[in-house]
Amino acid sequence: MIRLKFSIELRYSVLQSGADFIFSIHAAQNAQQTVVDEALVLSQPLLHNLYTDPETHTRYLRLKADAGPLTVLYSATVDLNHVTAQPEQIAEVGVAALPGHVLPYLYPSRYCQSDRLVRLAIKEFGHLWQGYSRVQAIRDWVQNRITFQPNSSNGNTTAVDTLVEEVGVCRDFAHLMIALCRAVNIPARFATGIDYGASPSLGPTDFHAYVEAYLNNRWYLFDPSGVAIPMGFLRFGTGRDAADAAFATIFGNVQGSAPVIQIEAVPNAQGQLVLPQHVAYALSTDGL
Repeated sequence: MIRLKFSIELRYSVLQSGADFIFSIHAAQNAQQTVVDEALVLSQPLLHNLYTDPETHTRYLRLKADAGPLTVLYSATVDLNHVTAQPEQIAEVGVAALPGHVLPYLYPSRYCQSDRLVRLAIKEFGHLWQGYSRVQAIRDWVQNRITFQPNSSNGNTTAVDTLVEEVGVCRDFAHLMIALCRAVNIPARFATGIDYGASPSLGPTDFHAYVEAYLNNRWYLFDPSGVAIPMGFLRFGTGRDAADAAFATIFGNVQGSAPVIQIEAVPNAQGQLVLPQHVAYALSTDGL
């Protein structure tokens, strides 16, 4: 079992008459990702509400801030207990057999226009065995054709834009992979969080976006950007695309600065220090 300890500091200047915030920075809790301890500190004496979505386990922090400086500091220690499986044993699930709550992840969405990529997806992946290896092939295809380049996209960049421009950041890689998966009837969703083990050459630790594909009745982890270690993914939120899983949604006139994030692996409950590593088998932190 991997135990990760992290902290997130967000700083804002709230202008005029205040602003409302919805944050998704709390570690999700399920059978495979357990919050050992956590703490939230707000620089303003504010009432706040924490809501957990019963399906995705995403936790939403809501608050109304007064005008002036606002600092949000969240820290937690989390245990990751991955479900593992051999790729050759993981098949796709036919559309007629999918659970109802999975169906939204088959459809086109704001940033993942799968309906515009059907011909491409069928040409490239339609002939492949319908299982984990086909999703791996989609991941590899995206990773080989798109170049990771910081600050190369914006909040309006879609999967089709990324396909045309051939550059992007982690969310763009995720959107393109999701769109291609859905184009061949594989449910796929957008996941956000932070990761342990990214290369220091990429700069300070930041939020990370990755993909979960629904195979063999479970959501499995994929990183199309290739810049992180899936075993080190610590989940915050999931959704159809980035529109559903922003770490902060702000309603009002606010100026913010870059988040400050720290993360480290620490000894688990058995006193063992287990570090995330790349593996050949499939991984899931989907708590069924």
